[in-house]
Amino acid sequence: MKFSVFVAPNSVKADLVATTKDEVIAELVQALVDAGEIQAKDQEDIVKAIMRREELGSTGIGRGVAVPHTKHPGVKKLIGTVGVSAAGLDFESLDGQKACLFFLLVSPPDRPGDHLRALENISRQLRDEQFCKVLSQSQTAKDILDLLKEADDQHSGN
Repeated sequence: MKFSVFVAPNSVKADLVATTKDEVIAELVQALVDAGEIQAKDQEDIVKAIMRREELGSTGIGRGVAVPHTKHPGVKKLIGTVGVSAAGLDFESLDGQKACLFFLLVSPPDRPGDHLRALENISRQLRDEQFCKVLSQSQTAKDILDLLKEADDQHSGN
């Protein structure tokens, strides 16, 4: 599944200000609210759902990357955003390193296939060290979106 299918362009943040796990999740969910992708009335519940998912085990997968995600009835389709923290923050990652790249996903409970395909695409791209390096050095949302488009184009063979 291409990034262009689920990443809300107006929610991408190249300059996260959060310094904790709770703050970065709240900041990314707020970005989706601000982009009109999540209703404000669902915001708090979605943040809580992501935090409950984190209690099961950190989605900080290592190498500076975290993929917080949840399913929530407040969304009608899979939606996601990307954030970059130049300083990085403790996300209780599996390798103990600070996380600086964040892919946050929210999907409807009745669309598990979309959720899994998006997670597969993210994990495939994150195995590419050059992709991670360029993403972590992105200065603007446009830089991030250009990189995601390039990854989409390469994946589709264009």
